[in-house]
Amino acid sequence: MFEIEYKGANSVIISTKKSTLVTDPKLSLVGLKDVSTKDAVELATEARFALNSENARLNIEGPGEYGVAEFDIKGIAAQRHLDSESDPLISTIYRVEINDTRIAIIGNIYEKLSEAQLEDIGLVDVLILPVGGSGYTLDATGAASITRTIDPKVVIPVHYADAGINYEVPQDVVETFVKELGAPVEELPKFKLKQSAPLPAVLTTILLARA
Repeated sequence: MFEIEYKGANSVIISTKKSTLVTDPKLSLVGLKDVSTKDAVELATEARFALNSENARLNIEGPGEYGVAEFDIKGIAAQRHLDSESDPLISTIYRVEINDTRIAIIGNIYEKLSEAQLEDIGLVDVLILPVGGSGYTLDATGAASITRTIDPKVVIPVHYADAGINYEVPQDVVETFVKELGAPVEELPKFKLKQSAPLPAVLTTILLARA
């Protein structure tokens, strides 16, 4: 049905047999190679993480509703982690539907979500969110709180300490989030969900190896 691959920072690749979606592909910001978005749908949770490739199928970096390839996408405006309530909402949360599976993709946002935002996010099967903290993004406590509020079946943490990545500020290790959330853990090279395969019966943390 689809698979999710982790590339580092907030970037993942979601692939079906016919289509590809890439989130926050500008990894040169953290010392890695940018992720190609040729023929793919490019999602940016903030404009600075976008490549805006002319070869992408579609470039998305803001609120709205988009139907492209096999993806139904809703972008929801959100307060960035470092901003105040009076600042413009320059971060975007995405809800991506692939057939009957619902994925929420969260970037560097403030941990308190409004009722309107939660309503727009809706029921979620898979949640992808940063957990590294240090004042830059969600920390383990904030990420765990959002996870419990959204209540997915699977949570995939991203943007945590990695010796191969040069983050703007040091990030906490992913084990801090794992301990804070207290959910069962699986370590995988990729998360794959086949058409006939059920999601976990209880909330499960999936740790993906960086590809």
